[in-house]
Amino acid sequence: MAETHIEWTDATWNPVAGCSIVTAGCTNCYAMQMAKRLEAMGVEKYDGLTRRSGKRTVWNGVVREDRAALEIPYGWKKPKKIFVNSMSDLFHEQVTDKFILDVWRVMRETPQHNYQILTKRPQRMAQLVADRVGNVLPNVWLGTSIENAEVRDRAHDLRAVPAAIRFVSFEPLIGAVGSIDLTGIHWAIVGGESGSAARPIREEWIDEIYSQCTRQGTAFFFKQWGTWGKDNKRRSKKANGREYRGQYWDQMPEHAMGAG
Repeated sequence: MAETHIEWTDATWNPVAGCSIVTAGCTNCYAMQMAKRLEAMGVEKYDGLTRRSGKRTVWNGVVREDRAALEIPYGWKKPKKIFVNSMSDLFHEQVTDKFILDVWRVMRETPQHNYQILTKRPQRMAQLVADRVGNVLPNVWLGTSIENAEVRDRAHDLRAVPAAIRFVSFEPLIGAVGSIDLTGIHWAIVGGESGSAARPIREEWIDEIYSQCTRQGTAFFFKQWGTWGKDNKRRSKKANGREYRGQYWDQMPEHAMGAG
């Protein structure tokens, strides 16, 4: 994995393969179908990571550490923003502390890149980073996913993470988040779900997050409407586009403006 169409990053790096469903935001995770496709293409590390559940492909809970993949960022000389584990979760319970620390070593030794790590397990991230990592790396951005109010407390766990930049991905946004404390959180990404089984997004849910970002000084990035447009009609993701309130929102954390 390298170049990507994800709007807020430049490349992906996947030293871990496989995951498991933890909350509603995982239900239609694109990585499950992608893992099945990569297995069919003969990519060995994705072999046997999914199963069929009715008409759906879902994770089966098998997770693999890929030590060979640790070498990849050393070969990228041009600075990039790198999304770490777009196909998994670095802080999954089956990923060992040692392997996570090896990932940190690579990030420390490649300061030309900015690394973006997103987890649905911010409690483990906070504990391990605080207890084992040591110095905060200025090129490592640490974030968590929040899809609705039921997992809003992840923002509290994220605040406990020692990090140069903390961010929240409100994607797929499948419900109202409500009032949320963004203190110490530098960046918010918002996006609707895409795909044949996508759940609708509502403009008022976006408005609520946007208003709180504005009041609390958090940079706001609107990634996409997804399958359901502003008018609550189904279209292709491309047709619905990324325009919100009459413009594109590509804000980045203030002290990372020159990154990647």
